[in-house]
Amino acid sequence: MIIQCTKKLFDELKIVPALQEGEETNLLLAWHANFLKIGRHKFIVLVNDKNRYAIVLYGLKAKDKKNFDTLVKEAIREVFQAESIKDEVIENYLQATSAMVYDKTRDRKLVARLNKACEAVHFAEDLWDPSSIVQVEMSKCISSMLVGDGKKDYFNPNEQMYKDLEEFSSQPVFNTEALVLKVTLDLSQHSVWRRITVPAGITFSKLHDVLQTAFSWQNSHIHDFEIFEKRKGSSGWQEKPSLNLVCHEEAFSYQGEVPMKMEDGYKLKDFTGSKIVYNYDFGDDWKHIIEVEDVINDYTVNFPICTDGEGNPPPEDVGGEMGYEVFLSIIKDSKHPDYRQTKEWGEMQGYVEFDKDEVNWQLRKF
Repeated sequence: MIIQCTKKLFDELKIVPALQEGEETNLLLAWHANFLKIGRHKFIVLVNDKNRYAIVLYGLKAKDKKNFDTLVKEAIREVFQAESIKDEVIENYLQATSAMVYDKTRDRKLVARLNKACEAVHFAEDLWDPSSIVQVEMSKCISSMLVGDGKKDYFNPNEQMYKDLEEFSSQPVFNTEALVLKVTLDLSQHSVWRRITVPAGITFSKLHDVLQTAFSWQNSHIHDFEIFEKRKGSSGWQEKPSLNLVCHEEAFSYQGEVPMKMEDGYKLKDFTGSKIVYNYDFGDDWKHIIEVEDVINDYTVNFPICTDGEGNPPPEDVGGEMGYEVFLSIIKDSKHPDYRQTKEWGEMQGYVEFDKDEVNWQLRKF
């Protein structure tokens, strides 16, 4: 692997370029890299020469800079795994990069593309994770942005990377197992549900993002997942809560008898036989019942797909199910004195007609 660094990055890493100019004939194994500073925060951005896929690193300390070779490879592994790329494909790629050479930048076109990726870091700042060196979500976001090749042709670097890795490894790049979920919003008077196919290895934190999109929520409140298991009691088999997966450490201040864990490290595929409830907004108390309907063994993409659904979820902060009924009664009566104001408020709060195509357009970003 050859990494062609800007002078700023050489100065930051305190290394010197190779004595002889390196040349990598396989552009998939070549990257350009730059050092970027936003305020007091330091980033390193690597961009693949062949497809413009980006890897973003943050906050390297002295020990990290000394082990930069290893860090880059581990960063590639971590981001590729988050893309659901198969481990054997990742290992094939990394084994081909055993020798790492640092060289000066010498292609102005590739430097310009590198600079564009650095600009994109600013647009993806909301995905910045200050606790991690490898900025997985930021890298995925930047790599999914549409780019041009100067010939009025446009492409997404992530999709091109998938094609390049498939050609490089002579096999499909994605883990092909997926789960078909039916997720039902627990309402007494309305039928609101979505059928979603998700990669089996999806984490609960990512599943939260998927459900927010599928139900047009706005991620304005905290959430958790309740895992239930069947246990035999004096009155027969009953479903009892066995695990509570939470999104924020503050939840541990309210821990009860049910074990509580952070959701980040848990994957949906490990609980396919359990009843799962996704709770969103503990004030309005929206409960979503998650059922695993099927397992697919030949899933060919790495993002969720909504295949069916019915009904419109309530707007944010409507006041629970009772408030939702009041809201519906107003917007169904165009002569109501509060009709226009309530309808506009609902739209601002995310109340929209279910549109499967729109949902899937959003889900492709995952």
